[in-house]
Amino acid sequence: MQYRKFGNTDLLLSEIGFGAWAIGGGAMIGDTTIGWGDADDNESKKAIHRALDLGINFFDTADIYGLGHSEKLLGETLGNRKDVTIASKVGNVSRNEKFVTDYSKPHIISGCEASLIRLKRESIDYYQLHSARLHELQSGECIHAMEELQQQGKIRYWGLSLNSFDPLPEASFLLEKNSGHGFQLVLNLLNQRGLPLLTAATEKGYGIIARMPLQFGLLTGKFDSEASFSSNDHRKNRLTKSVIDAANKALIPIWDLCARYDCTKIQLALSYILSYTEVSTIIPGIRTARQAEQDTKGLFQLKSEDRLLIEELGKTSLVEVMKLVQQQG
Repeated sequence: MQYRKFGNTDLLLSEIGFGAWAIGGGAMIGDTTIGWGDADDNESKKAIHRALDLGINFFDTADIYGLGHSEKLLGETLGNRKDVTIASKVGNVSRNEKFVTDYSKPHIISGCEASLIRLKRESIDYYQLHSARLHELQSGECIHAMEELQQQGKIRYWGLSLNSFDPLPEASFLLEKNSGHGFQLVLNLLNQRGLPLLTAATEKGYGIIARMPLQFGLLTGKFDSEASFSSNDHRKNRLTKSVIDAANKALIPIWDLCARYDCTKIQLALSYILSYTEVSTIIPGIRTARQAEQDTKGLFQLKSEDRLLIEELGKTSLVEVMKLVQQQG
């Protein structure tokens, strides 16, 4: 495992981190699916231990994942260990059987305190506003809350988990204000909309977490038009037949690179993201020990001409696929 510095902080993160959304299980808020289907807690804990064995030291969760269950599992398994870095998020809320957002100062303060209890930690290493939008940042209340939590020592650093499809407005606002320490953004073979942010953020000392590196499993190559998902798996509404078919067709020129590098599709997808030195860590969703192994082996240095090929496809043939993906949310 290789490690990268997280912006101007003193955090040194494994290039592959542990995305802990899926271990939260198949949680629902009313009729809204917010999970990945049923999860086995014993298997999840085995995955966490295997990740540690493989050199993963960064675990990313949120209080909404499994309605707190993901944080609870990490707390039970990792506790207050000093050799791991824990990131969590606040702002997405289940209230009266409805999914809502709350970036008020009282909610952020109380949310952090509840997360600390579930995580069994004295401080959260990196705390994130969970997809706060521009008007919420402009009000200043959520920023003041994060700064107060840092001053109190309840969090060490803070940042923003950016919108999946239009990450630039909120990032630009924080960059102009020199607020926060990092960004979490979607970056993968299909969704390259965060690329313009990388250089600007790095130049100002912000760390970068790349999430959804496999686009909910779409970039593993294992799904075809016959794929089906359980009713408590959010992918049921996102990875539709039209999305899967369009992606599989448009990605053929990219998958041709697998033969050149003698690699799997997962290895190519992750290595592509790691080719951007601005990225501090990637957080594929991991729910089994086998997935931890798959996501950490066989990574390689992608040639610049191949990265440029992928970027060009991102501006051309993959554009229509991204429109379909965005329509599904």
